[in-house]
Amino acid sequence: MLNIPSQSFPAPGSQQQVASSVQSGRNKVSLKPGHSLMDWIRFSKSGKDLTGLRGRLIDVTQEELQKHNTRKDCWTCIRGMVYNITPYMEFHPGGEEELMKAAGIDGTELFDQVHRWVNYESMLKDCLVGRMATKVTTMNKAIIPPTLTDLAPPTSVALPPGKDSRPWYDWFQTNATVCLVVYTKRKIPSSGCTVVDLEAGVLRLEVHLGKMSYMLHLRLADEVEGNISVQTVCSVGKIQVNLQKQAKRKWPSLGQPLEFHNTFRRKKDRAVYYRDCVLLSKTKVNHNTYLFRLQLPDGTSMNVPAGKHVYLKALIQDTEVVRPYTPVDEKLIVASHHSLKESDIYLMIKVYPDGVLTQHLNNLHIGDHISVSGPEGTFSVRPLRDVTYLYLLAAGTGFTPMARLIRLAIQEIDTIRKTKLLFFNQWEEDILWHGELDKLAASNERFQVEYVLSRPCQSWTGRTGWVDEPMLQDFLNRPDGSKCYVCVCGPTPFTELTIGLLKQQGLTDEELHVFQD
Repeated sequence: MLNIPSQSFPAPGSQQQVASSVQSGRNKVSLKPGHSLMDWIRFSKSGKDLTGLRGRLIDVTQEELQKHNTRKDCWTCIRGMVYNITPYMEFHPGGEEELMKAAGIDGTELFDQVHRWVNYESMLKDCLVGRMATKVTTMNKAIIPPTLTDLAPPTSVALPPGKDSRPWYDWFQTNATVCLVVYTKRKIPSSGCTVVDLEAGVLRLEVHLGKMSYMLHLRLADEVEGNISVQTVCSVGKIQVNLQKQAKRKWPSLGQPLEFHNTFRRKKDRAVYYRDCVLLSKTKVNHNTYLFRLQLPDGTSMNVPAGKHVYLKALIQDTEVVRPYTPVDEKLIVASHHSLKESDIYLMIKVYPDGVLTQHLNNLHIGDHISVSGPEGTFSVRPLRDVTYLYLLAAGTGFTPMARLIRLAIQEIDTIRKTKLLFFNQWEEDILWHGELDKLAASNERFQVEYVLSRPCQSWTGRTGWVDEPMLQDFLNRPDGSKCYVCVCGPTPFTELTIGLLKQQGLTDEELHVFQD
C-alpha cells in the first residue's frame, strides 16, 4: 500500500475499521491527537532530553543494552548506534508493539524488514545514546584488507566469467567513445532493470535482478558528456552503456573503483540512493489530487517498471521525511513505447491537510528540487505472462500501481483476455481518472471497471458500501479453465480484509499480489 493513510478508508464508524484476523504486513495504528509525524518533529526539536543522559554519548555494552527492554525504558541498536526510543513510542505509526520487538537488542534486521527506506538517523538523532562498544580480540595474524587498484586496460576482462551466477562486465573504447558492457547471465525484463547515474565524473550503475543487485561504481578516468545511452538485449541479459568522451584520446584505464564497485548482493542490503530531480509541472486530477511531473538529472538514465515505486525525500524542519509513491504514465493509455523512452517521472499524489510531505510537495514551485530514489518493490511482471484474467482491487490512491498494470495488460500482454478493476472510494469526486477509465472501458472490450462508493450521492446508480464476500464473488467471475491473478492496493484495513476474503474463496499466494509499504 502506497501513499494511503489508514484513516482514509473505510469511513468512520464502519465495521471494517476493526482489524481483520488476516495478517498481510505491517499494521498501522490510530495515533493519539497531537502525535503525528510533524508533532514528533516539533517535540524532538523542543530541547528536551530524549536520551536520559543529559546530552552525553556513551559506549554501550551488550549487557547494558539488554537492561533497557521495557516500555518505559526502551533502547535499541541500529547499525551499531544505540537509541533511546522510549519518547518515540506514542508517535510510531506501527504502534508500541512493533517497537518493543527490538527492545534491548540489535534491531537492524527488524528495521530493514519494514523501514529500510526511512532515515532513522534523522528521525532519531535527538534520541542517540551512543555507539555499541566493540570487544577487543587478540588475533594471531594481522589481516590486511585488499586495496583498490585501477581497472584493467581495455584489452582484458574486469571479471572473468565463471560457473557461478554472478554478473560481470567488460569495457571497450575508441578515441571518442567508451562502451561499458554488463553480462547478467540471465534473461532480463524488457521494462528495464538498469539505473545509471553520472555526476561530477562519478559513474554509478545498478542492475536490479529480482532480489539481487549488481553495482558498478567508479570515478571515470577522464571527463565525458552528460548524455548516456543504455541499450539492452533482454534475451541474453546484456546491458550496454555508451559514453561520449569530451577529449578525443585513449584512456589508460576505465577509472578508479569506489565503494561497492563490482559487487553483487541482496538489494535490501544496499542503502537507498537518491538523485536530485526538478518539478516540471503540476496538474490537477481532482479536488485534492495532483499529477506531479519530475525531471531526472541530465546524467541519469532510469525507467521505473510497472508495479514498482520510488521514494521521495525532503528536508522538513531539519528532519528528512521519506514517503513511497508509485509512478504512473502521463495518461492512462499512451503509446506502448512511452514508458521506456520517457525520462520524466509522473506521480499522482493526494494532498492531505495534515500530510507532512504532501503539503511540502504542494507548496513547491515549478523549478524546485526534490530527491527521488530508484525503483523499489517486489512486484514482478513474470506471473502475468501466463494469466488469462487479471483482477485489480484498489481503494483511493491505491489505484496508482494499477494504472500502469492496466496499460501493460491491454497493450503488451495479449494472453490476458480480460482486465477488471474494482475501484473503491468515498465520494464520486474522489475517483481518479474517472473519465479516462470510462472511455477505455467503452472502447476496449478487454477492460472493465466498476466503482464502489461508501458515501454516494442520491443520483449514484453504481455499487455502494464496502468490500465484502458477495461483492467479490460477483466480481471474480472466473470462466472454467481460466488462470487468474489478483492485485490489491489500499489502506491497511481494506487490504487485510480483502486478502482474507480472497483466500476464503480459494485464492493462493501464487495468484495474489499485495502492494504495501
